[in-house]
Amino acid sequence: MILNQIFLNFFFYFFALSTILLKRKDFISVLIGIELLLLSLNLNFIFVSHYINDITGYIFSLFILAVAAAESSVGLSILLLSYKQVHTVSLNNTNILIRD
Repeated sequence: MILNQIFLNFFFYFFALSTILLKRKDFISVLIGIELLLLSLNLNFIFVSHYINDITGYIFSLFILAVAAAESSVGLSILLLSYKQVHTVSLNNTNILIRD
């Protein structure tokens, strides 16, 4: 049973990784891919921690959730700043945010 859950999490992980690599131009897709990647890692930690009856996986998943929340807030603020400056959310125009 745990192998099925771990294989499902690896499927989510590689799906998120392929989303990040294939949709590099779209900032929102990259953010969603990173969130899905972190959530699949959380599920792996939780399943393995439940299987071996240990609490460290739950603690790691809470830390990863905190990092994911911070990452999404910073990413969305960069997205809003980019849209205000360039009027697009494409990753091709991210150099415009750097001031000389």
